[in-house]
Amino acid sequence: MFCRGMAARLACAAACLLVGLALAPSHAQTLTMRSALSRALAASPRLTAAERDVGIATGQRIQAGTLLNPELSYEQDDSLGSGRYRGTRSAETTLQISQAFELFGKREARIAAGAAGIEVAAIQRKAVRLEVLSETAIAFLSVLGAQRRIQILNGQIAAIDRLTPLLRRRVEAGASSPAETGRAEVASALVKADRERFKATLASARRELAVLMGDPAAKFGEVSGRLDITGRPPTFQSVVAAIDANPQLVRWTAVYAQRNAELLLARLKPYPDVRIAAGWRHYNETNDDAVRLTLSVPIPVFDQNQGNILSAQESLAKTKAEREANRNALIVIAGRAHDSLQGSLRELAVLRETAIPKAVEASEAISQGYGQGRFTLLEVLDAQASVTQARLREQEALQNFHAGVATIEGLVGNPFTLARESAR
Repeated sequence: MFCRGMAARLACAAACLLVGLALAPSHAQTLTMRSALSRALAASPRLTAAERDVGIATGQRIQAGTLLNPELSYEQDDSLGSGRYRGTRSAETTLQISQAFELFGKREARIAAGAAGIEVAAIQRKAVRLEVLSETAIAFLSVLGAQRRIQILNGQIAAIDRLTPLLRRRVEAGASSPAETGRAEVASALVKADRERFKATLASARRELAVLMGDPAAKFGEVSGRLDITGRPPTFQSVVAAIDANPQLVRWTAVYAQRNAELLLARLKPYPDVRIAAGWRHYNETNDDAVRLTLSVPIPVFDQNQGNILSAQESLAKTKAEREANRNALIVIAGRAHDSLQGSLRELAVLRETAIPKAVEASEAISQGYGQGRFTLLEVLDAQASVTQARLREQEALQNFHAGVATIEGLVGNPFTLARESAR
């Protein structure tokens, strides 16, 4: 009876454990490009900071539109003296409220500068979003490319290992030297050393991608995607034309409006505002009351805000130069990415049309001839290495191509269609 009860409890515990494991989130799931981009947008602290900048600018805009506070003052004259002014018997008491009124559109200029500040922050947030997407896509491609390179090296190691039985038979038959066994082991070890180097590269790439997605370490499994499909990108002239729509450049229009409003505000500051006050005065000696009215206007004799006006003028004039410098920097980046695209396409054409097919054909022929005693082991290993190097070069060119696409898409602000299809 006890054994049956214990068995039932164990079965129940095992069932609960299995259910818990089934409901627990899997940290080794295959990661897609779309999922990586979504997670990066959700976790990016830079994007969060950019959103806070919008909130900061919104607060400044609200503050810019507020009216000046009124002032309440209390005065007591002719008291606490000597003679007839001893104590408060002859005191004159005044209770007054005053309000300053801004004239000449100063408040409107502040509001315009605040509104332009919100637009600048909102556009900058879009620019940061594009940067996060582009960086995450490139990091994803680095992981995908490293994975593929390791697979290629695994294939070469397996090909060398498949030679071992044939090599042993040749040695036993006296057709090959026993030293060739060591040569094959050395070749396999060198490829394994290359694989370890690429594994370290993969680990770094995975960590970088994980950090972009908000994790300190990679909790995903492999990444999945296609690098082998390419297409013809748009012309560089069309890329340059599209760069003008990049938020980094669009924001300068809002910056110009903001600085123009700041210049207007600086020019308006010397114009005096009016302060009007109304109060009630009580005369203790006669127990009479009276109304007190005050109108005051500052005289801008010494401070006419010339320094701030000059500073605002220079800041406004600086805007155009800053935009052009920003545009030139983007064009340089786009040019490098576009040149990388074109160079990768030409490299892929040579590799796919000549290098890889010829290397595979030669490797297969030499491998078959080795079994017939027509080729040496060194020739077999050299042919296999040529195939591996050609395929590694192909993967590098493919990764550079798609990284260039991701860079340009981040600059133009939109994905572009590659001629003859692209299935990234």
